Amino acid sequence: MESAEIRRRWLSFFEERGHTVVPSASLIADDPTLLLVPAGMVPFKPYFLGEVKPPAATLTSVQKCVRTPDIEEVGKTTRHGTFFQMCGNFSFGDYFKEGAIRYAWELLTSPQDKGGYGLEPEKLWITVYLDDDEAEAIWRDKIGVPAERIQRLGKKDNFWSMGVPGPCGPCSEINYDRGPEFGVEGGPAVNDERYVEIWNLVFMQYERGAGDGKEDFPILGDLPSKNIDTGLGLERLAMILQGVQNMYETDTLRVVMDKATELTGVRYGAAHHTDVSLRVVADHIRTSTMLIGDGVTPGNEGRGYVLRRIMRRAIRNMRLMGATGPVVQDLIDVVITTMGQQYPELITDRKRIETVALAEEAAFLKALKGGTNILDTAVTETKAAGGTVLAGEKAFLLHDTWGFPIDLTLEMAAEQGLSVDEDGFRRLMKEQRERAKADAKAKKTGHADLSAYREVADNSGETDFTGYTLTENESTVVGLLVDGVPSPAASEGDEVEVVLDRTPFYAEGGGQLADQGRIKLDTGAVIEIRDVQEPVPGVHVHKGVVQVGEVTLGASAYATIDIKRRRAIARAHSATHLTHQALRDALGPTAAQAGSENSPGRFRFDFGSPAAVPGTVLTDVEQKINEVLSRELDVQAEVMSIDEAKKQGAIAEFGEKYGERVRVVTIGDFSKELCGGTHVGNTAQLGLVKLLGESSIGSGVRRIEALVGVDAYNFLAREHTVVAQLQELVKGRPEELPEKISTMLGKLKDAEKEIEKFRAEKVLAAAGGLAEGAKDVRGVALAIGQVPDGTSADDLRKLVLDVRGRIPGDRPVVVALFTTANGRPLTVIATNEAARERGLKAGDLVRTAAKTLGGGGGGKPDVAQGGGQNPDAVGDAMAAVERLVAETA
Repeated sequence: MESAEIRRRWLSFFEERGHTVVPSASLIADDPTLLLVPAGMVPFKPYFLGEVKPPAATLTSVQKCVRTPDIEEVGKTTRHGTFFQMCGNFSFGDYFKEGAIRYAWELLTSPQDKGGYGLEPEKLWITVYLDDDEAEAIWRDKIGVPAERIQRLGKKDNFWSMGVPGPCGPCSEINYDRGPEFGVEGGPAVNDERYVEIWNLVFMQYERGAGDGKEDFPILGDLPSKNIDTGLGLERLAMILQGVQNMYETDTLRVVMDKATELTGVRYGAAHHTDVSLRVVADHIRTSTMLIGDGVTPGNEGRGYVLRRIMRRAIRNMRLMGATGPVVQDLIDVVITTMGQQYPELITDRKRIETVALAEEAAFLKALKGGTNILDTAVTETKAAGGTVLAGEKAFLLHDTWGFPIDLTLEMAAEQGLSVDEDGFRRLMKEQRERAKADAKAKKTGHADLSAYREVADNSGETDFTGYTLTENESTVVGLLVDGVPSPAASEGDEVEVVLDRTPFYAEGGGQLADQGRIKLDTGAVIEIRDVQEPVPGVHVHKGVVQVGEVTLGASAYATIDIKRRRAIARAHSATHLTHQALRDALGPTAAQAGSENSPGRFRFDFGSPAAVPGTVLTDVEQKINEVLSRELDVQAEVMSIDEAKKQGAIAEFGEKYGERVRVVTIGDFSKELCGGTHVGNTAQLGLVKLLGESSIGSGVRRIEALVGVDAYNFLAREHTVVAQLQELVKGRPEELPEKISTMLGKLKDAEKEIEKFRAEKVLAAAGGLAEGAKDVRGVALAIGQVPDGTSADDLRKLVLDVRGRIPGDRPVVVALFTTANGRPLTVIATNEAARERGLKAGDLVRTAAKTLGGGGGGKPDVAQGGGQNPDAVGDAMAAVERLVAETA
């Protein structure tokens, strides 16, 4: 039975019995404590914790899962894998132990022609929790499992909790006896290699307290509502139903190993080390495909690092088996074809998945070539010095310069019999991160001591930001720093940092630049504000210069922002939201925000994309944005709980820290994002949005730059003027300009080619005369001279080789020609074999000439090139070459 059929039967069985089918959630966990979904029940966690009401009392799913703690063991054993599918059925206050047990037994043992999996009942063994008499009685008395095939296990094996205070309960596991060839008899309590667990039934009936580990926690009492959470490992069941030895031989992984065999010629089963490599490739390529399919892109942090690590591990194992070129396309195609039966979105997204994977492969192959040389050298040096540990500095260099994950360095070093100074590596990584953080913090705080800002917060509380509704308000100066040092007063001309008790000034954050404006004191003093930052949470620091008078701590003030600037920034910020949504509509959810900057009249937006966005797509995105403007949609902001925001579908960036209450900005029915910035009141206020283009700013990240409002209009007006001028020059209508200009450029290129051809022929025509004019210098035929200025280096080289070829090779020949191009002297010198036997090497001759010319050069013994700074020294350089020929010959 194929894996796709196992999945179909599971969902069909429970749907027919009243369960609501829930599609697999993305592998990208909707949980800030998790990078990836590691278990089938994770998407249902809010229901079990009572945070969210489930959509129905009984649910079923087949959930994609990824676990990577034992990644280095993958391939070495047949039990470890990174990607798996967990079939689950769930009950929230509906059926309990007997219902779950009856469903499990029915599905497993019903004949295949009646929709079941057709397992032999006598091969199924049951484990229950130590004191769960109720579960044992159901298995024995109502299902009919003989008592000798029911075993009791302790808390470690048969009791489940989330690891924190909350729901918990005993488990009952169903195990399949694979037979005596897999070990001794005695049931799962004795041998879990022979008796493989295939289905775990969790009976959530208790509430647990705080405690460590899987066993050390108290049971506080019964839950008010008893729930069921079960999980069947699809791959394990496939192994049994397909009659194979391990999960790597099941249908969805064996085809990948077969493709790897086809690409490398290495047969599975031939040798242990190649079997390990084949298993690594099969597992990691499948996992990579599923991760990319769910929107993960390779990177150096978080889940992006997980993907990069396993992809690079797979590619390297293909190289170890003899693959010499790119292999990822062929391997991923097999995974998509196979897994696409269960997850059709893989087929739909095939192009995007392949683009991401191929880009990572290309980057790694380039890095692998250079990094392997560095590692080999470091290994040789370490062994030569009698060492057994590769220095942390070398591991850091490989990571920082060549993109080697530390795990890869550890693995490759171990193959050479060395360990790695991991502590040293991690220390250097930590230092690098701290330097980056310090640099970023310095830009925000101007190197001021943060304790000064914290003291203001402790004494006066957080700044009350009024800027969502006000552009000016009365305030009090509660903090004052001059040149980064707390001060009671500041005078005219001083650079100051001012903290107000309340302010309309927006502090830079969330990609939005800070407000500018003025603070006037009741004493008549005026501070011109150029920047506003939030160096510690809740404290707005206004940076500026005292224009008039004296500023004193505690003075009453009136703060006014530059309204024109604020409105221009607000237009840009709202346009950024529209661009984000339009891109997601065009490219899918993987076009997630990776950064932005909203400044007056313009913005830039960074987003995830494995390749350049086609011009046609960018045009469509721009059109969609401007169509939204014309719909005059209201822009509204509302503060709500983070859970409510998620329910409403508000877009939030992974990695961003949000409190319990968040601000959600909604643009009509088009866009909804978590955002603390300022915006327009209606999309019509944007006027116009013009996307200037997009470019790459890093692996898998693209950047769009755009103009908004009057700035966009001014840009188009300038463009119109340029078009009008071009119309006048080429005598054509606007729509004819591309073709007419293209034709003109084509003719110009053809003319340049003809000129170049004529010039080259003219230069080469001199070859005969130069060969005939070669002088004899102590038996060496020396053809030396200066050719017309402007001769290119390429033409000069061709001429030198042509002259050398025209002089009979039975005597030593040296050809040395000089020219001046772009005001700089250039020389190319060539020798024949007879000259080199006399010790005349082109590289030596060029270095002599170039030194005289005030420059440098070099090359091979037969031909070399050099240049300098002084064109007036060409005659001296020619004389120096002739002298060296005479001395050497």
